[in-house]
Amino acid sequence: MIEKEEQSKKENMQFISEIRVRFNETDALGIVWHGNYIKYFEDGREAFCRENQISYLDVQKNGLATPIIKSVCEHKLPLKYGDVAKIETTYIDSAAAKMIFRYRVFNDKNELVCIGETIQVFTTLEGELQLNIPDFILDWKRKKGLF
Repeated sequence: MIEKEEQSKKENMQFISEIRVRFNETDALGIVWHGNYIKYFEDGREAFCRENQISYLDVQKNGLATPIIKSVCEHKLPLKYGDVAKIETTYIDSAAAKMIFRYRVFNDKNELVCIGETIQVFTTLEGELQLNIPDFILDWKRKKGLF
């Protein structure tokens, strides 16, 4: 029973979105330029956060920002113009005042194209680092059974 509950929590902390590769995202070789995968991570993260009512706009309403302090991207296969890719975004819970997301990007053949991770911290809108998890995030974690 506990295994099922843990699996359910993990599934709740994951969101799958899709993107279609646009022409301007490709390079002279006709494949997606490597820097665009970070944008795809952002697309997945924004979709996850909108779905969970913790979007950038929600963060700003609470007087905060969430700058990225670390991003990692590892490429496996290329995407090409016109491909439809699936972005699997997973929230990784942390006891610290930060948000960790992991990403897996798949092509339309369900082959793993790219993996990555981003870490964001909380700051005031003036840039002051927050060392405690904001109340609205604690409330969200409680609702999701993480806290």
